[in-house]
Amino acid sequence: MIALIAAYARNRVIGKDGRIPWKIKGEQLRFRELTMGNAVILGRRSYEEIGKPLQGRYTIIVSTKKELKGENYCTAHSLLEAITIAEEKGMDSFISGGAALYQEAIEIVEKMYLTELDAVIEGDTYFPVFLEKDFIRKVECHISENGQIPYDYVTYTRIK
Repeated sequence: MIALIAAYARNRVIGKDGRIPWKIKGEQLRFRELTMGNAVILGRRSYEEIGKPLQGRYTIIVSTKKELKGENYCTAHSLLEAITIAEEKGMDSFISGGAALYQEAIEIVEKMYLTELDAVIEGDTYFPVFLEKDFIRKVECHISENGQIPYDYVTYTRIK
């Protein structure tokens, strides 16, 4: 399976100054649960923001500028090469940012696991617009806790 995982605000913001501009309780746990035991594919700058390979997952960094390789991580020179590496390892692919990889992946993903924040947030990096008619949208749950931005966990499954 080729999937995409992201969180974005109502105005499609996913980042500001190279960082995620919000903290949501439970978001990292959801990411971990969905991706554990699989390949996480991310761009070099997104990887550098995290700073290390993700435990329990095979991390594939898409970069044409750096060559990173070690136990449980490697570099691919394109998204398609990264997906091939994951397939050869018998793992599902979870594309995890940044914006350029999301833009490229949106045409080929089978599923998108999105956290849709019910807020307009200031930022400089955006999630790409996609054709919702190409997917079945299922709201997994709505969370609205005191003092937190309300949000929905939504799964989009491509219509075949």
